[in-house]
Amino acid sequence: MSALPPGFISTRDVLDERLSGADVRRLELTHGNEELLYGLDVLGLAGPFSRVTPWELEDERGVRRINASGYAAMPFGEMPPAITDFMREFLDKNRAMGLPQQSTGPWRAALQANLVRLLARELPSHADSQVFFCSSGTESIEGALKFAKAWRPKAKYQISFASGYHGKTLGSLSLTPNPEYQDIFRPLVPGALTSPYGDLDALTRLIRRVGPDNVTCVVVEPIQGEGGVNIPPAGFLRGVGELCRRHGIPVIADEIQTGLGRTGHWFESAAQGLDADIITLAKPLGGGMTAVGATIVRAPIYKKMLGGLSSKRHSNTFGGGALAMAVGLKSLEYLIERDLPARSAALGQEGLARLHAVQKRFPNLLEAVRGQGMLFALQFRPMVGVPLPGALKELVFEATAILALRELHQGGVMANLSLSSKRTVRLTPALDMPQDVFTTLFDRVEAFAQTHPSARHLLTSTPPQVTARLAAFAASKPKKRTPSDG
Repeated sequence: MSALPPGFISTRDVLDERLSGADVRRLELTHGNEELLYGLDVLGLAGPFSRVTPWELEDERGVRRINASGYAAMPFGEMPPAITDFMREFLDKNRAMGLPQQSTGPWRAALQANLVRLLARELPSHADSQVFFCSSGTESIEGALKFAKAWRPKAKYQISFASGYHGKTLGSLSLTPNPEYQDIFRPLVPGALTSPYGDLDALTRLIRRVGPDNVTCVVVEPIQGEGGVNIPPAGFLRGVGELCRRHGIPVIADEIQTGLGRTGHWFESAAQGLDADIITLAKPLGGGMTAVGATIVRAPIYKKMLGGLSSKRHSNTFGGGALAMAVGLKSLEYLIERDLPARSAALGQEGLARLHAVQKRFPNLLEAVRGQGMLFALQFRPMVGVPLPGALKELVFEATAILALRELHQGGVMANLSLSSKRTVRLTPALDMPQDVFTTLFDRVEAFAQTHPSARHLLTSTPPQVTARLAAFAASKPKKRTPSDG
């Protein structure tokens, strides 16, 4: 066996932590997404971070923070023992084929069956539905769009909603109405239309205008995550389902962020009265350890696209792989055994009450707070209080959330930005976060507000050299900004 060539980095180098934090940042800035990582590095958010517990991380200086980030993809925190212990057992005992693309596979079979049974408990009409596995949320949306198109091949339009987010591959991006992410890639997939979120009358008018037979599908998030935890009015989702059912239009419920317990329900769309034809899942299904996406489809729609010799119309190299399926199966089992959706609902009420109290005490910092289950949003006042023209206003909105993210980080809380709501920072804690850690998380959010009683303090608390570097970084970027939350 020959040695690695000079300059190559070995697995042992990484496993034994021989790479310093400075080494990691230098390599990432040289060979990775330099611009993103540079901005994070300026803010002091780039890490690398190490696991202390599933719910706490520390930086290279040993400073510990509670992790409420991860964009809802860490349902049990970082490297949860329930999953990692199972993975070790899997690697030791499993004899099933790793990528059973042209054969049956026990892990895939079990996960398919369990997902359909779980869904059918909420929506009995899905008792005979079928599942297509992939490796990410955006892929699950791409598959859903193809299933819908195969069902209605002559239809030309796909409808999604303002402030929605469905991914960044070309089809899902076409239904993510955000010019900042879309514009350079135009022309996108033709036929994407946008309707106001939560406005059933507007959707009705749009469908009437283009003609019901011309609508391939309606794609909706039960709660908009990247939009800033936007919860629709009561009855909206039920109304979407009834409207589309009258016209034979398939409804795709994007449950990538909301599904499997995050919002306090197994399927948020079902909880709001929507019996969708296609449901997409991803983030929590991988247990924070593997990449798993799933598209659950009514049997007639599934067979229309993948029936007979056309069963090869859609495929995914790694979707359905044994390791991913095994982790998905274990994640689902853990969610069920611990009844984590119910726990998420209970802790969500507690956390939202804490946030409402903070917002009431500090209205010059927080304009609004929102939440459902373990999905929370803090919408900040603009840190510059005077009216500004469009592009500059959007830049200030974005900077407000970025500096809030930094100050929360300084206060021991790791949070998420919201891609389609520029002044909003989200908290997505693990569904099994211990009560004492959860309480401390909101204690720290309250302490952050006490030291930043108004939004302008986000700016005055930032060291001038950081502000200068961020301003220079922003000035070098494209000026296009997405109109967001007023």
